[in-house]
Amino acid sequence: MRRALIVVVATAAVVALCSGGAVPAAAPGASPAAAPAARGSYTVPGLGARKQAVLAVGGTTLDLAVAMLETDGMTADYPYGDGKTGDAANFGIFKQNWHMLRQAVPWFGWLGPADSDYGAALNSDLYYDVWALHAAQERWGQDLWFAGHRNGETGLARPGTADIAAYRDAVLWIRAQLDADPRRLSDDTRFWVAVPAI
Repeated sequence: MRRALIVVVATAAVVALCSGGAVPAAAPGASPAAAPAARGSYTVPGLGARKQAVLAVGGTTLDLAVAMLETDGMTADYPYGDGKTGDAANFGIFKQNWHMLRQAVPWFGWLGPADSDYGAALNSDLYYDVWALHAAQERWGQDLWFAGHRNGETGLARPGTADIAAYRDAVLWIRAQLDADPRRLSDDTRFWVAVPAI
């Protein structure tokens, strides 16, 4: 007799997804690439204006997708440093980590891990936030940039993990939704994919 395996999705995870909050980490040993991640869309008032603001300072649909995956409103109003310090601290609407920022942005190049407070300048300057993102993407190329953006120095050293692939696939899925319909570049639709926060 075969037994059916029933997987129950925790209510907390569903609530977190609907509210745009962080998704609980997968169980130890679980592979994020084992099955397609949950995904969808909902409306965030004012998001269309924010999308247009990002595009106006040189952002691309890939940039919109990264910011959209990271926060509800594509803003930097999350806890300072994203609750992290040193090279792991994140800044700006894309949650760029300090390790990559200080290597890609010339005026941060003389700074070390303990100087992460300088990265907070990106939280209030959208133009420089987008510029810094493009500088990092140019320095590492898209594939390696995804690895470092997802998992910092560790990701740059080991870019081939299933977690990094799942993160990249999530961003690319969101970008595909934006590219498929020009209205999505100015409406209040937020696309999301269930990617555990790290």
